[in-house]
Amino acid sequence: MVRVCLIEDQTLVREGICRLLELAPDIETVGTATDAEEGIALVRAKTPDVLLLDLKLPGRSGIEVLKELSQISQQPPTLILTTFDEDSLLIEAMRAGAKGYLLKDVSLDQLVAGIKTVASGGTLLLPAITERLLKAVSSRLPPSQTIEEPNPLTRREVEILRLLASGYNNKEIANAFDVAEGTVKNHVSNILAKLDVRDRTRAVLKALEHGYLG
Repeated sequence: MVRVCLIEDQTLVREGICRLLELAPDIETVGTATDAEEGIALVRAKTPDVLLLDLKLPGRSGIEVLKELSQISQQPPTLILTTFDEDSLLIEAMRAGAKGYLLKDVSLDQLVAGIKTVASGGTLLLPAITERLLKAVSSRLPPSQTIEEPNPLTRREVEILRLLASGYNNKEIANAFDVAEGTVKNHVSNILAKLDVRDRTRAVLKALEHGYLG
């Protein structure tokens, strides 16, 4: 059973997501909150397996929620609830530790799959938004600024990075390439080292910035 907390101030969205999750037999909503302070207290009390988090909350933002939970070492795997017009906020949220994002008009299948993906240690980036994120990252750089090139990734490492960006876990990637799961773990470790990041989400974000997923 995956235990989920939801922080969302829009009543219709919050109730709609809760009702969707009631249809999933292996997911349990253990609490909801409507603002940052209530949400942080909820997460501390319930220690959920996954947090669904809106970015635009009354008072303090969802990004501030992520940062505070990280500071107190209680940040659960987090999926951002987003609309299509929040590119820069999404980038900031991922830098603050979010593991991916879901659109607010998400279907039940997408919602359940996304929750299970991050609960198992994966990253969730929707292909429909990835290109927009890449453009948003590029637009934030001054024209004269160049990004320092990281250690080059091999062709296989880039292929694995693309699957990580799509939410695949190590076992699924191993099956896709017909290799041992340990081999994939080694590739992922090499990717993290070459990109100088500590987790998969930041690897995907840095890959976007360097054009590997463009």
